[in-house]
Amino acid sequence: METFSAVELYALLTLRVSVFVVEQACAYPELDGKDVDALHLRLLIDGDTAAYARLLPPEEGSAPRIGRVLVAPGHRGKGLGETIMREAIRACETHFPGAAIELSAQSYLECFYKALGFTPISEEYVEDGIPHIDMVRAAGTK
Repeated sequence: METFSAVELYALLTLRVSVFVVEQACAYPELDGKDVDALHLRLLIDGDTAAYARLLPPEEGSAPRIGRVLVAPGHRGKGLGETIMREAIRACETHFPGAAIELSAQSYLECFYKALGFTPISEEYVEDGIPHIDMVRAAGTK
């Protein structure tokens, strides 16, 4: 398990707040108490986090979840979203073999996640003012 220095943790949380709270204009508590038990994946470019994803272990009766997927504003349009998602899928398959993988996708990204093997399992709903859809990737999907 990777550990973060105080400076790295602060930079990572600042980036998450910048994207999920400020950029998306969603006033909600980004620090949700789940980070301590999560696996954090970072794609670093020149020492800065260019892309990030958080993997939550399965809760009783559920699958592991990928969330908080982001690409830093200065690194968008370079395919890094796909890169970090493929790493997140690989990490889920390694840490939770044989398990399906769940995520809650912003609806405009449904096609992006479908291309990675995820399928919708819910109707569209609004969370924090943004349309979402729940998706799952079956175990063994290539």
